Amino acid sequence: MARDKGPRLPEGDDGRTIVDMNVEGMPWFSRKQENPAPKPADFELTPQQRRAYRWAAVKAALAVALIFGAAFAAFIAFCDFVWFR
Repeated sequence: MARDKGPRLPEGDDGRTIVDMNVEGMPWFSRKQENPAPKPADFELTPQQRRAYRWAAVKAALAVALIFGAAFAAFIAFCDFVWFR
C-alpha cells in the first residue's frame, strides 16, 4: 500500500482554512493574495430577495423600538404610581 507523503493533519482537522493568518505586521506577511474576497458588485439580489431583506430589517427595528417603548412606559408608570406617591 502506498502511503501519502503529504503533511499529516491532526485528528479532527479537515484541512479547511477558517481564518487567513496573513496579517500585516506579522513576520510571515506576504502581499500576494491567493483568493481575493468577492467585490460588492459581484453580489446581486433579486427584487424579491431585496424586498424580504428590507422587510426583515423593518421588523427588527420595530421589535427594538417596541422593547424600548415598553421599558420607557414601565419606567413612567413606576415613577407615577410608586416613586412619586
